[in-house]
Amino acid sequence: MKIITVCGMGVGTSLMLKMTVESVMNTLGRQASVEHWDMGTVKGKECDLIVTSEEFRSNFADQDNVVFVHNIMDANEVQTKLSAYFDEKGV
Repeated sequence: MKIITVCGMGVGTSLMLKMTVESVMNTLGRQASVEHWDMGTVKGKECDLIVTSEEFRSNFADQDNVVFVHNIMDANEVQTKLSAYFDEKGV
């Protein structure tokens, strides 16, 4: 599974979210390649899942492979939302 974390500039927030997602995927016992990108670059990237903050919801309105989080450092929130996504998609 390929996961991309996204923020506006692709530097700080997406990198911190990447680390949180990697930790959660480890906890869930799931294998994934996790990359972090900026909003402009992500449009050209192929991936299974995008994880980003709520502030970018309107940028991904037409996609169904996006998980939105309020707190990028909250592993419990990220785990809950990723688990729900995996259950919903049967992944």
